[in-house]
Amino acid sequence: MRRLVSVCNRRRRLLTGALLLLVGVLVAGCNTALPLRLVTESLRTPDVATPDTETVASVATPVPETALPIPLVDAAGLDFFERRVVGVYERVAPSVVSITTRTLRRDFFFNVVPQEGAGSGFVLDRDGHILTNYHVIQGVESIEVSFGDQLTAPATVVGVDRRNDVAMLKVNVDPALLQPVTLGSSSDLRVGQWAIAIGNPFGQFGRTLTTGVISALDRTIEGPDNRTITGIIQTDAAINKGNSGGPLLDSSGRVIGITSAIFSPTGTSAGVGFAVPVDTLKRLLPDLLTLGRYRHPWLGIRYAYNVTPGLAEVLKLPVQEGLLLVQLYDGSPLLEAGVRGAQRQEIIGAQRVYTGGDLLTAVNGQKVSSIAELETLLESNHRVGDVVTISIIRDGRTLELEASLAEEPH
Repeated sequence: MRRLVSVCNRRRRLLTGALLLLVGVLVAGCNTALPLRLVTESLRTPDVATPDTETVASVATPVPETALPIPLVDAAGLDFFERRVVGVYERVAPSVVSITTRTLRRDFFFNVVPQEGAGSGFVLDRDGHILTNYHVIQGVESIEVSFGDQLTAPATVVGVDRRNDVAMLKVNVDPALLQPVTLGSSSDLRVGQWAIAIGNPFGQFGRTLTTGVISALDRTIEGPDNRTITGIIQTDAAINKGNSGGPLLDSSGRVIGITSAIFSPTGTSAGVGFAVPVDTLKRLLPDLLTLGRYRHPWLGIRYAYNVTPGLAEVLKLPVQEGLLLVQLYDGSPLLEAGVRGAQRQEIIGAQRVYTGGDLLTAVNGQKVSSIAELETLLESNHRVGDVVTISIIRDGRTLELEASLAEEPH
């Protein structure tokens, strides 16, 4: 019995020692610092088992440099947008030229005196072709193009389009000195996109860059020939006298338009500038280069009434919009297609009204309600030689006639 008690006492002592050793280990473990992330996770999820050695090692591994956030500014202190604008200027500014013109005018005493003008332009190719506005070179005696401070060359006019206020010049200089621009697209522009203008404001501050946004699209302005130019880009990038003919660029440095006009009560920038879209320029360029002019598509209407509900009621017309044709040009596409002008005249109130002509309502299924609308439709969607379907109403009957578009006389 005594031996059995001693064996039990020995086992009890061994068990007590083992428990004390275990308590010591746990206490020592409480003094071991765990990574903050693991402590935080253990507090949030107390049921989760303690991570093993591999997990602890993966958490403690430093994050590689490639995974760190991109710095907001570079070594020069430029942020992302500044770097893009600086890059656009450095790439495109050498393509922007200053245009100086000279015109002979008579002063108050009828003496002939020279008068200088200034504008901007940009290089199209290494053959020396320069694009600018028509109004920059309209009626001038001589033109000089300056490529910075070290090179100035005389320029000749290759082609013009008064209606869209565009002119193409040519200079004979070393092709190695020419840096052409990149033409972009204006069909997918959106209001709010960045817009960058480079030009020569007031003819004194060469290659000046201004930034803004596209403020609106599809504006209409009046061109040098007093007809409307449609599809115009509006921007709040500062544009002043002398900027005319310079490029309007997107944030990648591609040309999206040619700066052409401003709206300003004072004559200086008021934050409302206009540019002819680059898609219009690309449409004009082949004809300007080869023919010296753009061939505007034409149907040959000399005079017509824009039908309104009031006119339709007075004349008892079957429609309330369209063109009531009065007079067509001899040899015009409409006349060749069998369309008729006015057949008689009536006195309505105090006015003489020409009636009996065909009512033109649509071209290729697109409704037409005014001469301006018809011109825009033809200009934007068709070329000389295209065959279009003309919808007319004659004596209450709808007819479909085909007409081949001719070049508008100039």
